[in-house]
Amino acid sequence: MRTGAAAGYRGYFHEALCYSSEEELLAVAVPFLAGGAEAGEPSIVSLDSGKTAALRDALPGGSGVMFLSGDGVYARPASVIHAYRQICASHVARGAQQIRIIGELPATALGPTWDSWARYEAAVNRAYDDYPLWTLCAYDTRITPEHVLTDVARTHPHAATPDGRHVRSGAFTDPVDYLGADPQVPPDPLMSGPPLAELTDPLPADARRAVRDADRGRLPTTDLDDMVVAVSEVVTNALRYGRPPTVVRIWTGEDRMVVTVTDGGPGPADPYAGLLPAADASAGGRGLWIAYQSCNHVVATRTPGRYTLRLTAGNPHF
Repeated sequence: MRTGAAAGYRGYFHEALCYSSEEELLAVAVPFLAGGAEAGEPSIVSLDSGKTAALRDALPGGSGVMFLSGDGVYARPASVIHAYRQICASHVARGAQQIRIIGELPATALGPTWDSWARYEAAVNRAYDDYPLWTLCAYDTRITPEHVLTDVARTHPHAATPDGRHVRSGAFTDPVDYLGADPQVPPDPLMSGPPLAELTDPLPADARRAVRDADRGRLPTTDLDDMVVAVSEVVTNALRYGRPPTVVRIWTGEDRMVVTVTDGGPGPADPYAGLLPAADASAGGRGLWIAYQSCNHVVATRTPGRYTLRLTAGNPHF
């Protein structure tokens, strides 16, 4: 039996917590976690080190709360979904009736890559709905831009308030509608200049080679290898499911690489493509999911007669 604000609820209870002080955060987080401990529900914290320490001090001893590193967990949206689904599946297999998580994105996620995290917040309404999960997604209003708070209200069906109330979000938008809209994402400044390389209708092997040649030893080996895999998957999808021509463009900087893959098709019809594993791999969704797992930032855009995926490896926080 589920407890707290999610009592009687089926599936994922997705709640935002917008706070303006550490006291307000603790006023909601401590009862949330203590209530989970009292009910024997697995409870997890994914915050930065300072807030984690404050919560540890405020909770009674032996609460059984699991503490994860927020910066370590929230690396890439698709990876977070995969990790949390595994955690939830493991707890449900052991008989959990409800799982509680309080988490907060690192401050860097609120900048140039916010579009990908906003899409994450919309997609998890479906991604976690297989589990009796209740999450508090914390946002510090002192550092969170207004446009981010607007997206938070649109992607969370529920909101917790510092005075202890749990309310419906009047701004909540159906995830399919939210994800179906093209994100308004500014181009990376690297893209203001000519690309280092441009290929038309390349074979995946040619695209992989071009990425390695363009790196010139700047990216960490892991980031470069991940980009090679992502570009190979995206080019394969474009050649197989898109329309010609397929054009690959590559830009490099001191701390990152940006690759765009454009074809003349409409792109995937599934609004969750890339963020969730495709139920039908024949539609190309598996390759997109691999690309989203491999890159530090992915942006998909559609214009008449053109679908473009922008992939960034290295530091995406220009």
